[in-house]
Amino acid sequence: MLSAALAPMLLLAACDDTPEGAADGTMDPASEQALNDQIMVDPDLAGQNEGNAALTGGTDQSIPKENMTPEAIQAARDAAFALVGGSDGLKELPAAKKMEGALPDSAALTAAARAAVSPGGANCSESVKYSASWAAKLPAIFPVYPRGTTKEAAGTDMGDCALRVVNYLTPVPMEEVLAFYYSRAVTGGYSAEHVLRGGDNIVSGTKGDASYVIYARKLSNGLTEVDLVTSGS
Repeated sequence: MLSAALAPMLLLAACDDTPEGAADGTMDPASEQALNDQIMVDPDLAGQNEGNAALTGGTDQSIPKENMTPEAIQAARDAAFALVGGSDGLKELPAAKKMEGALPDSAALTAAARAAVSPGGANCSESVKYSASWAAKLPAIFPVYPRGTTKEAAGTDMGDCALRVVNYLTPVPMEEVLAFYYSRAVTGGYSAEHVLRGGDNIVSGTKGDASYVIYARKLSNGLTEVDLVTSGS
């Protein structure tokens, strides 16, 4: 859920690590199509704009059964392949590094969290607004996985903030979803690190002032739940 995704990032954001590089806000046609045509929004959440609208993570949430068929899963994979330049463009996800306790300032996750929620010293989490429409305002390079079902979304563009937080479900296996984001990040010039922390597989990185953090977990019903956090273009 979104509150669960933001809480650890607020703690990590207190660190002083500084990301390096330059951001690129170009939107490619394939990404635009994925954002505009393939994101399904839970109708119960589409009109919400509430700070207390967070879902309970790890519950038996579901999406329509027709979207869990092998054909639907393959269609989602094919759409994801198109966003990474074909199946050959999907890079192998590195093995996760297990992390426990306090993270060092030098950790990539620390830098990504800091860049996401406190650019220029601002506390972006304080100004987030809840609305499913934020899922369509993600940076082009980090869309919701094709045909994923958005359950909740929030974001803000106030001041120096460009924070997006989206919770969604997909029937595609977690490892494939993370490999997709890892591939998009590396190809787009972002740093990328895969860690296992608190029961979540997390892929994160930075590029200049932009950053991303993807929390993913397998649910008991076979679905993959993802909390996607981005900052910057």
